[in-house]
Amino acid sequence: QVQLVESGGGLVQAGGSLRLSCAASGIIFKINTMAWYRQEPGNQRELVAAVTSSSVTNYADSVKGRFTISRDNAKNTVYLQMNSLKPLDTAVYYCAADVSQSRFSVPRQYWGQGTQVTVSS
Repeated sequence: QVQLVESGGGLVQAGGSLRLSCAASGIIFKINTMAWYRQEPGNQRELVAAVTSSSVTNYADSVKGRFTISRDNAKNTVYLQMNSLKPLDTAVYYCAADVSQSRFSVPRQYWGQGTQVTVSS
């Protein structure tokens, strides 16, 4: 099995910064894309940012220029640096990873448990 554990959420004032981390552990042969999603109550989960194994990144328009996704392949960890936070960024943030557990297995997506980010005005 594979586990994803997030950390770094919390309460911050508008204009502030937070850094989220997500570490993958377990039986891992290769991690392909790693990503951050967020979800507000009553809304669908939306992609915030993603990074491939070769560090190609993709961002939602709403966070471009403010958030930066990065990964440390040696540590199986993905980060999300969030700057210039706005109240609209308030949500539960989830990390996701596409993991192959062996050379021959099909990649499967795993999810973290989520971490709350609250931005006060």
